[in-house]
Amino acid sequence: MTGDHITLTGLQAFAFHGVLPEERADGQVFTLDVTVWLDLSVSARGDDLTETIHYGQLAEEIVSAAERDPVDLIETLAERVARVVLSHEPATAVRVTVHKPNAPISVPFSDVSVTITRLRT
Repeated sequence: MTGDHITLTGLQAFAFHGVLPEERADGQVFTLDVTVWLDLSVSARGDDLTETIHYGQLAEEIVSAAERDPVDLIETLAERVARVVLSHEPATAVRVTVHKPNAPISVPFSDVSVTITRLRT
């Protein structure tokens, strides 16, 4: 995907997502990377925040969405975040990566993540 975009990298949310009972009981940190595609020329031309997506507010919305209503799969969480981003009128597409660095995996690892890309329909 090419074009103008805003990227938020390393947003952290503490939540209780996961299949295992201990994940639901203890919770863990999830890290999110979100790229949203939109036309930035309109806001740049007029130097007008109302013509773009306020990335500070977007970050808060993403973290809030990630921290509520536990789900089993990080795939489901990524879909939820994508819907939040695409609810902003200027957004034409979004890429969401959800990292679960403390996933219950029995071999040494650094990170596990899922990435989805969604277009406005």
